[in-house]
Amino acid sequence: MENPIVDIIIPALNEEKSIRKVIEAIPKCYRQVVVCNNGSTDNTENIALLAGAKVVNEPTKGYGIACKKGLSYIAQNTTKPNIIVFLDADYSDYPEEMELLLHPIIQEGMDMVIGNRLTKNRLKGSMTPPQVFGNWLSTKLIKLFWGYNFTDLGPFRAIRYDKLLSLNMQDDNFGWTVEMQIKAAKLKLNCCEVAVSYRPRIGVSKVSGTIKGTILAGYKILWVIFKYGLIKSS
Repeated sequence: MENPIVDIIIPALNEEKSIRKVIEAIPKCYRQVVVCNNGSTDNTENIALLAGAKVVNEPTKGYGIACKKGLSYIAQNTTKPNIIVFLDADYSDYPEEMELLLHPIIQEGMDMVIGNRLTKNRLKGSMTPPQVFGNWLSTKLIKLFWGYNFTDLGPFRAIRYDKLLSLNMQDDNFGWTVEMQIKAAKLKLNCCEVAVSYRPRIGVSKVSGTIKGTILAGYKILWVIFKYGLIKSS
């Protein structure tokens, strides 16, 4: 793949303190950054625009539905991308490491690359114990059902655009990342993980920052796994 077109999707809900840092840290190897403003009530939209991103608005809250809004915008482009990168808006990921995710696709023929937060430089406090346990349990279940050896559900990921379309992504919320990995396993896509750094986010997480959010996210992830697992078994 020579000179691939790379588009970046960043879902964002009230991330005015971090969104500029995220956008400005991305290596200049992309066509466009699409920030999916997911009902923010702060200045996220204007700051993202000033930082050079395209902004699409999706008032209905949900991580998955925000990602789908970004994909709908990209689908309107006459020239489609080769690769989509998903990146969080809270500055917990290191955007400057994006090329680590792109390399296996461009140079090694991989279809999807997950940024693994658990094996490199994970700073203290960046992931809660329930998050670490949830990742472990979820990836063990994926291996049990589909035989794929993922170790993280990290949101920092890259995937070939045509392969992403073939997954027919449906989830509107917390199940988006695990759905993508399950469907990639079911279709036997060439997937790998690369070690990435991870730090405490700026601001309070809408998921892990509250007991309710943690429980709902954990429940949804497990529900998605067993949903597709039962379909496979039936």
